[in-house]
Amino acid sequence: MRRPVALRLQAALGTLALAAAAGVVLTMPEAAAAAGGATGYATQNGGTTGGAGGQTVRATTGTAIHQALCGRADSSTPITIEVEGTINHGNTTKVSGDSCSTAADKIELKQVSNITIVGVGGGAVFDQLGIHIRESSNIVIQNVTVRNVKKSGSPTSNGGDAIGMESDVRNVWVDHTTLEASGGESEGYDGLFDMKDNTQYVTLSYSTLRNSGRGGLIGSSESDRSNGYVTFHHNLYENIDSRAPLLRGGIAHMYNNHYKSLNESGINSRAGAKAKVDGNYFEDSKDVLGTFYTDQAGTWQVSGNIFDNVTWSEPGEDNNPAGPDPRSTTTVSVPYSFALDDASCVPSVVSATAGANKGLKVSDGSCTPQSPDPTDPDPTDPTDPDPTDPPSGTNLSVGAGADGSSKASGTSYGNVRDGDLGTYWSPAGTTGSVSVKWSSVTTVAKINIREAAGSEGTVGSYRVIDHGTGAVLASGSGAGVIGFSPVALEKITFEITGASGTPRIAEFETYAG
Repeated sequence: MRRPVALRLQAALGTLALAAAAGVVLTMPEAAAAAGGATGYATQNGGTTGGAGGQTVRATTGTAIHQALCGRADSSTPITIEVEGTINHGNTTKVSGDSCSTAADKIELKQVSNITIVGVGGGAVFDQLGIHIRESSNIVIQNVTVRNVKKSGSPTSNGGDAIGMESDVRNVWVDHTTLEASGGESEGYDGLFDMKDNTQYVTLSYSTLRNSGRGGLIGSSESDRSNGYVTFHHNLYENIDSRAPLLRGGIAHMYNNHYKSLNESGINSRAGAKAKVDGNYFEDSKDVLGTFYTDQAGTWQVSGNIFDNVTWSEPGEDNNPAGPDPRSTTTVSVPYSFALDDASCVPSVVSATAGANKGLKVSDGSCTPQSPDPTDPDPTDPTDPDPTDPPSGTNLSVGAGADGSSKASGTSYGNVRDGDLGTYWSPAGTTGSVSVKWSSVTTVAKINIREAAGSEGTVGSYRVIDHGTGAVLASGSGAGVIGFSPVALEKITFEITGASGTPRIAEFETYAG
């Protein structure tokens, strides 16, 4: 079963084998951090922003990803996890904590919210290890490759899905990813992008899905109709046998996708589903749209598509292809605006934009790929930390109060505001928080975190928080001078969310300017 995928892989695998034998190292271009904004249905229901506004941490193992999730204040604390390197079973272990629920055989985003996972640097590859989103919301996954995730054989992960969502999932944006397998079900693989059991408001954009028996599904059975409001745009589906996607109930919008070598069927709208199919390019494929393998029909609205060397089967009891002359059988209106490229240029636009490590390029409807809108702060923004600018004026911490999270034995909160570099506070572990507080409102615009002698460089990721409002004033990594817009407050907190050992904070200095 699903033999066409396995057969078409032989040439590609042969090329890779030759490269490996020659000792060739294939490098990927530098990638920016999470950029642009969500599109399609992910903009609805309050929008999808992921970890925007929270701390940013770097992870090179699956365990480190789980540690970042578990190190947050709670399960909804925003976080952006920058991933570089290969994530696999060997470096992914379960981590426990009040803000997470993880597992050793997958990247588990379970009962959490406000998270971004983005590939950076030389690229992020999840090798034979799937990403599982369950009972979660406001998730962004960008610029990563997930490959060869199996449901049978060894090793197995995530039920064989590259990215799988289930059980009351809301607002997920997956962007500029590469999702790939090395065969179909008989080779041990399942879907590349699956949604089931009440998953809604999802967008898959600028991604490549290839070499799989199953592209993905929306709804696990004819009775699982609680899913929908999904947008697919500017994606490449290549060498896929079926499910591009399979839609059971609900509404999905497919626009400006390039479908190439769909071997058995493509967009399968069934069980009362509605598919809006605009400006796509279907090439060298079979039965790219219709209701297949069931007598429970779905519907579609078609506009501006190109069918290039597409073949159609004869209608039957469990087979209702839309072609050879596809006509609309329903009408679908979407609640968001979108820029539609002409279908004739979709192959070239998608080739330049879809997949990981493509520079996060997008299209504005002009058939010309564009760089994304920059998300880095203005270099003149007064909230940018400037560690080279020394503090000036009076250290407001001297004589103030202090408290914090659990401290290590023999240390004191007061040691961080006594002006003595020989004394220090340490958390009871590698992470924790310490605060400086006043009896009346005090304006602070800069802090200076001084580590005790011998522990320099221990502090990793941090957040600076207005304790009264919970607002994050700054985030980053490493101790030193941290500046932000002046803020009037009574208590300011320095929260250490990552460290290479047990930090020792000698002084938490605060300044008005």
